[in-house]
Amino acid sequence: MKILVTGTAGFIGFHLAKRLLKSGNEVVGLDNINDYYDVRLKYGRLEETGICETELVYGNILQSSIYPDYRFIKLNLEDKECLRQLFSDEKFDLVCHLAAQAGVRYSIENPYAYIESNIIGFINILECCRYYAIKHLVYASSSSVYGVNSKVPFTETDTVDSPVSLYAATKKANELMAHTYSHLFQIQTTGLRFFTVYGPWGRPDMAPMLFTKTIIEGKPIYVFNHGDLSRDFTYIDDIVEGVYRIVASKLHKNELYQIYNIGCSQPVKLIDFIRTLEDSIGIKAILVMKPMQPGDVYQTYADTTKLSTDFGYKPTITVTEGISEFIKWYQSKMLLLNKSTL
Repeated sequence: MKILVTGTAGFIGFHLAKRLLKSGNEVVGLDNINDYYDVRLKYGRLEETGICETELVYGNILQSSIYPDYRFIKLNLEDKECLRQLFSDEKFDLVCHLAAQAGVRYSIENPYAYIESNIIGFINILECCRYYAIKHLVYASSSSVYGVNSKVPFTETDTVDSPVSLYAATKKANELMAHTYSHLFQIQTTGLRFFTVYGPWGRPDMAPMLFTKTIIEGKPIYVFNHGDLSRDFTYIDDIVEGVYRIVASKLHKNELYQIYNIGCSQPVKLIDFIRTLEDSIGIKAILVMKPMQPGDVYQTYADTTKLSTDFGYKPTITVTEGISEFIKWYQSKMLLLNKSTL
C-alpha cells in the first residue's frame, strides 16, 4: 500500500512509519516541524529515517537515504492547496493522520494553535480523503476526550461531552467531523483514543522524559495532585503494533466509522512510575508535591476489549521493561542532545 503518515517528525508517527516500511509499504511522511518543543529532537527522528535537515525545502518531497520506499515533505496541514496537490500527485491508498498540536496545558495559553492545526488541519485532511478516493483514514484522537469521567475503565461507549481542556475539545471535534464524513461520503474512518504513550524518542514535555532529565540533573520533580494520579502508560512498540494491525486490516464490513481505545489497560500511579524510573536510572528523585493543575484529569484507564476483539491487540511490555528500554535510549542518545541543544 501507499500510505500518507502525518506527524512523522513526531513520536508515534516516527515509529509507525518505520513499522510500515518494515512491512513493505510505501510511505510518504509529512510534518511541519513546529517549535512546540525543541526541533532538535524532531530532526533527530527524521535523521533516523534518512531525512537530512539541511536538504528540507518547504513543499518539496525529499527521498530518504535509508529507506527506498520512504519520502518526506515539510508541510503545514493548514496549507490547503499544497495538501491537495500532494494528494493529487501521490494517489494514496490510505492515510494515517497523527499530526496535531499536542499538549493539554499548552492549550490554555495558546488556543489558536489548536484550532489551526487540529480543526482546520483536520478538515483539510478530510476534504482530501473525500476528493481523492482514500480507502481508509486512521486518525489520532485522545484519552483526554473522557474528561473527568469517574467511571473506570473508560470504554468507547462512555459519554465524552465534558472535555476539560481545549486540546480534548478539538479531539472530540475530530471524532464528530470524521463521523459526518463517513456518513455523508462513505469514507472509512477509524479514530484511536491514545492513552499515555512512552518510550525511545518520546516527547520532552511528557512525564517520562521530564522526570528522567530532572532526576539525572539532580533537580526537583514537581508532582501534581501530590502524586495521587494514575495514567495508563503504554510502551510505544505496543501502540505501534496496534495501529499497524488496523492499518493492515481489511475494511470494516458493517460500520464505516469506528472508535477504539488504545492503551495498556493497567494504570500505574504516578508516584510508582517515578519509583520505577529511579530504579532504572539508579538515582533518587527530589520530589516537590503540587496541587492539581488546570486541564489535568485524575486518572486514565483504557478498556481495550474492542480493539482486542477486532484486531487481536494485546500489549506485552510491562512498565518495568519499557522504562528500562527508554532509559537505555535516553542515556545513549538524549544525553548528547541535552548537552548541545535541549
